[in-house]
Amino acid sequence: MVALVHTVAFAGVEVCPVEVQVQIASGLPTFSVVGLPDKAVAESRERVRAALVAIGLGLPPKRITVNLAPADLAKEGSHFDLPIALGILSAMNLVPAEEILNYTVMGELSLDGRISAVAGVLPAAISAHAHERGLICPAAQGAEAAWAGGGDTYAFSDLMQAVGFLKGETVVPPAAPGAPAEAAPGPDLADVKGQETAKRALEIAAAGGHNMLMVGPPGSGKSMLARRLPGLLPPLSPREALDVSMVHSIAGDLPEGGLVWQRPFRAPHHSCSTAAMVGGGLRARPGEVSLAHLGVLFLDELPEFPRAVLESLRQPLESGTVSVARANRHVTYPARVQLIGAMNPCRCGHLDDPAQACRRAPLCAEEYQNSLSGPFLDRIDLHVAVGRVDPWELESLRPGESTALVAARVAAARARQAARFAGRPGLSLNAGLEGRALEELAPLCAADRGFLAEAASRFNLTARGYHRVIKVARTIADLAGAEAVERPHLAEALTYRRRPPHGGNRK
Repeated sequence: MVALVHTVAFAGVEVCPVEVQVQIASGLPTFSVVGLPDKAVAESRERVRAALVAIGLGLPPKRITVNLAPADLAKEGSHFDLPIALGILSAMNLVPAEEILNYTVMGELSLDGRISAVAGVLPAAISAHAHERGLICPAAQGAEAAWAGGGDTYAFSDLMQAVGFLKGETVVPPAAPGAPAEAAPGPDLADVKGQETAKRALEIAAAGGHNMLMVGPPGSGKSMLARRLPGLLPPLSPREALDVSMVHSIAGDLPEGGLVWQRPFRAPHHSCSTAAMVGGGLRARPGEVSLAHLGVLFLDELPEFPRAVLESLRQPLESGTVSVARANRHVTYPARVQLIGAMNPCRCGHLDDPAQACRRAPLCAEEYQNSLSGPFLDRIDLHVAVGRVDPWELESLRPGESTALVAARVAAARARQAARFAGRPGLSLNAGLEGRALEELAPLCAADRGFLAEAASRFNLTARGYHRVIKVARTIADLAGAEAVERPHLAEALTYRRRPPHGGNRK
């Protein structure tokens, strides 16, 4: 007799059904796990053995074979412990075989029989309910899995409790979704004094989902502005919260008992590797660009990042996904992010201050800024100069508009976009407009097309840059409540395109 238990494996956010097959046969006492298990899965033999001893059972002195089917799919992670243990108990006729087939099972076993949290419970729950099965998972993650809806989720704290439930000896209510965590108040935009141009650009970026780069001397407020962007963005919708939470569940960093309800804000250090940024490693885990999905990816000291790391972001910024290709696997993660970059104008940071600038100015500025490739910079819609605020002026400057006030305008502009994009699946923000949709939803009159063509020729804009000016202008029109894109909107959008420092040539 072969006992069967359903569980899952992961390829990115994709869930692959796995069948745990357990056979106990006559022969020399052995316990083997086959089916391309990794080190964590192979070591489950000792955890399962110890957990069974903890509940007063021992493995029979026979040949025990556990096959993880399909055999050609790599199995990674410790969540196979619980299905293997329940499969062995089913093969020993200690757990009803028919009952356990109604569930997808995942969980790590401690040596004393406790069931510990694992990564990927939320997408596993969605997959289980799609196959009309319930889910058995660790107690710490029942509230997380219950958000999937569509079926019963049962969460257990130890192996004995799970066995009692499957035998009908213990009554356990289905897990309920955890209450959404209240959003902690973020920093207020009113705290930033001066920098009206940068604040305006930040509002445009928030309204249209545009990428933005701030260039200015140290201490001018670039990081302060970037960290106030999430407060300007509308909260995640339930569907978006589920999408973001699936990525964080795979990474194993979901908040206990719930989903991610606040838009992610990721600010990796400039020493991060390509694998850390776009994903990879032995298990092809999601990188920073995927963990920032539907949120903000803030890259401070942009030119200090390795060039290969920044170049790896070019494709995700265009497609909204990142594909991690390795010799042993190929996975795809979502990566629809809003990139915010900050940098000094030169390596010393004081290009525009003759008293502090280095002797190599302005050549040092050209070299420093040109360390960023043209194709990468072309994907950034808003290039903003953030000037130095004199400390003597700080006390005389009045506080600016609050985050709540600007967020209300952003929400109104996004509502106009949502109404315009109705019936067009895949479109949600002006930053995503392209092709025929851009021509239809942001049309220009003949005179304005000529104006933009002349400006594009003068500024040496690429075709991508030309279309991004129109996207930004469409957002500016939405903030103004205008139905059509007009000359003033285009003129303002053009001011946010990058100029080479001090007339230098772009590489």
